[in-house]
Amino acid sequence: MSSEGRRRIAVVLSWGLLFAIAAAGWTRETPGIPQIAASQLPREAQETLELVRQGGPFPYAKDGSVFGNRERLLPLRERGYYREYTVRTPGARDRGARRIVAGGCGASARTGAAPARKGPGPHFVAPCAGGEYYYSEDHYASFRRIRE
Repeated sequence: MSSEGRRRIAVVLSWGLLFAIAAAGWTRETPGIPQIAASQLPREAQETLELVRQGGPFPYAKDGSVFGNRERLLPLRERGYYREYTVRTPGARDRGARRIVAGGCGASARTGAAPARKGPGPHFVAPCAGGEYYYSEDHYASFRRIRE
């Protein structure tokens, strides 16, 4: 077999191994994702992070809903592993672009169900203390892992 053929086989095996590791949940700790200290987040993001840890009350209906990671910028996990929360943007007339995404919050966070919501007003979801947290200021175009 030529060296080119061996190289192609090695590439295919490497990709297969990476997919197997990701499927098993053994991905490395947020490779290539920059970090930010919680104390360096904007004040509104710090407030949202505290609400996530407590389980609310959240002002936006979508807070606590499943984040699909369609951009594949976060480590690959099963559906329902990640939840999204809105970070208030002063002056914005809508939810704005800032979000906190929380992952690994226990079985209650992996149900895949949207948060129960009865009419307008604040709502609560299962608290997420001890999970992993990511901050996006550009509507999921980039993330930073939040260090405690």
